[in-house]
Amino acid sequence: MIEFKRVSKSYHDGKIKVVDELDLTVNPGEIFGFLGPNGAGKTTTIKMLVGLLTQDEGSIKVTGIDTLTDSLAVKKITGYVPDQPEIYEKPTGMEYLNFIADVYRVPAGTRARNISRLLETFELTGATGDLIQSYSHGMRQKLLLTAALMHEPEVLVLDEPMVGLNPRSSRLLKEIMRDHCNRGKTLFFSTHVLEVAEKICDRIGIINQGKLIACGTMDELHRTPHAEGKSLENIFLELTANHEPVSVTGKNSNQ
Repeated sequence: MIEFKRVSKSYHDGKIKVVDELDLTVNPGEIFGFLGPNGAGKTTTIKMLVGLLTQDEGSIKVTGIDTLTDSLAVKKITGYVPDQPEIYEKPTGMEYLNFIADVYRVPAGTRARNISRLLETFELTGATGDLIQSYSHGMRQKLLLTAALMHEPEVLVLDEPMVGLNPRSSRLLKEIMRDHCNRGKTLFFSTHVLEVAEKICDRIGIINQGKLIACGTMDELHRTPHAEGKSLENIFLELTANHEPVSVTGKNSNQ
């Protein structure tokens, strides 16, 4: 479970509030899609969740563990893929994976089994002896996904994970995401590919100008004013144009 309680973050000595009193709960076993226009606060929220940024106000908990008071414990149970596949370039792919496995203290047997399975899934097996500097954008993305998954995290956090992936890899990733949550684990991801979010997410949150303006299942979003029968893309465009929070009710909505 992920819990944000009145979380805020500002830049430039408080002059620009990027995240504004965010209240959000993401439940175990669900794929949660976090949507918003560029500059809405998505990546800042994700970086606070994984411990790369510190919030100015409020609390963030992952499976009950506070990200400020016990950040290392949160990192141990979290897998994270950033929005840009920035990665060490001089190691080979396998050297990098073994380095990350050492950081997470993944046992040898689990390490070998998971690396082999994931590399085969992402069709990277033949490239692991090459230097990462020779990898394409998509290959780097798949290597980062492998690194994030091999320690079998309780919580998976993905920022624009489909960028750079070919259609086959994107489909495989969606299957991995669903399998992750079918095992009672939690997945939080951002995307600009609204068709993907509409198809695979259990719930969706939309952030705009730092505020959560809607949150719920697709059925619940369809019950918002003027949204019945519309695609997620149309709902998203209307809500972010209006800049007004929308109340979404239902047993699965934001708690």
